[in-house]
Amino acid sequence: MDLAAATRKTAAAVINWTGGGARLLHLSLDVTDEEIVDLFGSTDMTGIDCPVGWPDAFLPFLAGHLNFDAHPVLDHDGIEGRRLLAYRDTDRFVTAKTGLIPLSVSADRLAHPAMRCAVIQAKIARVHGPQARDGAGRLAEVYPAASLKLWGLHTRGYKGRGAPESERLGLILDNLETAAPWLDLAGHRGDLAASDDMFDAVIASLTARAVSLGQTLRPAGDQAAAALSEGWIHVPSHQLADLIGPPG
Repeated sequence: MDLAAATRKTAAAVINWTGGGARLLHLSLDVTDEEIVDLFGSTDMTGIDCPVGWPDAFLPFLAGHLNFDAHPVLDHDGIEGRRLLAYRDTDRFVTAKTGLIPLSVSADRLAHPAMRCAVIQAKIARVHGPQARDGAGRLAEVYPAASLKLWGLHTRGYKGRGAPESERLGLILDNLETAAPWLDLAGHRGDLAASDDMFDAVIASLTARAVSLGQTLRPAGDQAAAALSEGWIHVPSHQLADLIGPPG
């Protein structure tokens, strides 16, 4: 699932896995909350490209400001203190592992999609039960750009509009098809070359498979505790080809 604040930029992809390969079973754009809940209910694991939580320090900071309580606000005086409000443990972990810097859920363009994501999580919980924010259930936060980089696929320049971006997205698709000849795009290659949203949804679905196989980097120590509330971005720990291995 590539989640945006608006449905028109939200894309969904469902991949069906068999013994020796995988097939793109469903691909759509302009996806509503209700469709997301229905798709969640019909699949084993959902990867969502959107933060599922906020930094643990953020709520006490806001509460302190609201209640004229200076202490939790002054705890974050200075740029380093504000970074703790802007970035989660998982964001810093992903940067250390990949060199990529995830957008801040509390101080960047992700804030509005994250609010929608929180509502969607509540809707899923109402129908299917609460899902752990660390990915231990059937919902896992993913980051397609990081997945592509760790799988060794060319990733730069495919975001945006216009012919140059579409051409570069087509090149990444070429690389994906070469690296994953077992992945049947089921006639959707043109759609994927024309929409980075739908392309990201496919990469999110592939990453969801990695989560289900235990092939992603997991939180440990203090990170594990923070991941329960803040969320955890699952990035691959194995090669793309390992996704066709047996579950377990």
